Amino acid sequence: MLESHQYLRQFSIKPSVQRSAVMDFLLKNRIHPTIDQIYTALSPSMPTLSKTTVYNTLDLFVERGAVRALAIDEKNARYDVDVSAHAHFMCKTCGVVHDIFNLNPSYFQIPSVDMLKIDAVEISYFGVCNDCQNN
Repeated sequence: MLESHQYLRQFSIKPSVQRSAVMDFLLKNRIHPTIDQIYTALSPSMPTLSKTTVYNTLDLFVERGAVRALAIDEKNARYDVDVSAHAHFMCKTCGVVHDIFNLNPSYFQIPSVDMLKIDAVEISYFGVCNDCQNN
């Protein structure tokens, strides 16, 4: 697994204790977490950490392309450290977000549209996951 300092430097982000902790969490926990989940996980070992710091850190990561902010959850932004072209599936029952990698690559090609500059494509699916179907 890539170390958080190395990962941050790949995106020209100067590592700090807080930035490294947030990135380390994202690299080790591929759960598409919310700001609250990250803060709750890190705050016991980092008493000076605030939600504002987590928010600002994630905002920097998104701005530099190290992390994707997902709009899949209508209540909270979710964050994905895997910035490769892939889709997401959110279970309407348990709220877990899953990665979907086996889509046709053409789905992620950005179309040329007059007078629009499209920077990204986000594909999201919603339904019920296998675990929830079987319970």
